[in-house]
Amino acid sequence: MQSSLSSSSPGSARPLADASLRNCLAPAKLNLFLHITGRRADGYHALQTVFQLLDWGDLLHFTRRDDSVIARKTDVPGVPEADDLVVRAARLLQSTTGCPLGVDVEIDKILPMGGGLGGGSSDAATTLLALNRLWGVGLSRQALQDLALKLGADVPFFVFGQNAFAEGVGEALQGVDLPKRFFLVVTPAVHVPTAAVFSEKALTRSSKFLKIKKFLAQHSSDADWPDSFGRNDMQAVVVGKYAEVAKVIEWFSNFSPARMTGSGASVFAAFRSKAEAEMAQAKLPASWKSKVTESLDSHPLFAFAS
Repeated sequence: MQSSLSSSSPGSARPLADASLRNCLAPAKLNLFLHITGRRADGYHALQTVFQLLDWGDLLHFTRRDDSVIARKTDVPGVPEADDLVVRAARLLQSTTGCPLGVDVEIDKILPMGGGLGGGSSDAATTLLALNRLWGVGLSRQALQDLALKLGADVPFFVFGQNAFAEGVGEALQGVDLPKRFFLVVTPAVHVPTAAVFSEKALTRSSKFLKIKKFLAQHSSDADWPDSFGRNDMQAVVVGKYAEVAKVIEWFSNFSPARMTGSGASVFAAFRSKAEAEMAQAKLPASWKSKVTESLDSHPLFAFAS
């Protein structure tokens, strides 16, 4: 990745980085638990969750343009360019800052779509962080998080850039230190629409509020997980509608307690070593997509905002 650091203060214009930023990771996330605590007056659901970053995700490549054109140079099946969160993020940053520059964006789409791994939201956040540097606009992290919320509830977390306890719709964030783990993530061949899950009458919306210290007390480096803490309130609804998700969770019972992330369909389990995770992966049915991946402490582009 090409870049140049700057000593200017947050929020001020910065010297431009090199003309391109290549291989920018847009990391996936897991919801280590996901409790829905109510429904707000604006129709959004209030929740509590812990987000875990993963060393796995889409790769984005940015080339600065001297004109104001924002162009996606690769096709993303099923996602028109105008609707792509990457393009929308770039245009939002451009219009907010009055930046006269543009960008060509290439996307290596690696994460499964509709898996609850935050792929589109992470792509948008990586775009904000990368262009904050590439265009030299120098917005603070908080200013970028405020913009990110206009793009989606999960986008501020990826701009925040650290594993976090989240409340509200997911935008109220507090950084947490999590033990290093390896995860086996399995995605069956189903697409679970998030909006449909949230609209289900059977969805639990009354989980009790918890304090972060309770989670951290049960999340030491030698603690078993995830059966030691919480649940995903969406999981029961999804399992009842999608038999393939239920099959994945049942399969994991032979190896390690498993949980769905987000609104699904991806299911994950934690392991203390890569070898253990790979041993389990080797026994998966061939029709399920899977990935053994390591936890991350921070976003690879964390230094691009302050």
